[in-house]
Amino acid sequence: MIVEKIVVGPLASNCYIVADDAVPQGSIIDPGDEAEAILERVGELGIDIKYIILTHGHLDHIAAVTRVKEATGASLVVHKEDVDSLNDRSLSLFMGVTLPEVPKPDQLLRGWESIEFGGLSFTVLHTPGHSPGGICLLGEGVLFSGDTLFNCGIGRSDLSGGDPDKLLHSIHTRLLILPDETVVYPGHGPQTTIGEERRRNPFLQGQPGF
Repeated sequence: MIVEKIVVGPLASNCYIVADDAVPQGSIIDPGDEAEAILERVGELGIDIKYIILTHGHLDHIAAVTRVKEATGASLVVHKEDVDSLNDRSLSLFMGVTLPEVPKPDQLLRGWESIEFGGLSFTVLHTPGHSPGGICLLGEGVLFSGDTLFNCGIGRSDLSGGDPDKLLHSIHTRLLILPDETVVYPGHGPQTTIGEERRRNPFLQGQPGF
């Protein structure tokens, strides 16, 4: 499996290009900015992009969606609870940036769907708390955790639609039950594993097991 991380935008968001190394088909997870850099790498890898998958609808994870979708023709996929945030201009105005309108999603998720491309398959885990429609993608021994779980951190829950209790519940009931060796690719910062986060994440120590 190919996993290419590109750090994009002023908030250093992680965009991932994920593909089957045996079949030239893949997906882009969270094209948060710098569309041309993302597309250039896709071209270098020779990958046909089937899906653009959003772990949530916040500005720093969607700013390049329109350009990337126009260039690839890929289907845009997001959880149904985060659709309204895709074109919420309050945060972009606060940050002093202007974004093109994000196109209507091609597929709305509810949780537990399978997303398949090439010979790869990922299960959608609905993990609200950072945002109402936050998701993680689990498959092939890895987890793309968006802004739910970081290396020694968790997502913030003080933005509109956030809920700290729901966030911790999501982490404990969806993520910490996974095998220790599960590799975690977060929405910001370096990769980690479930085992490492269970042992040393300060935000999860002493928390109830839900």
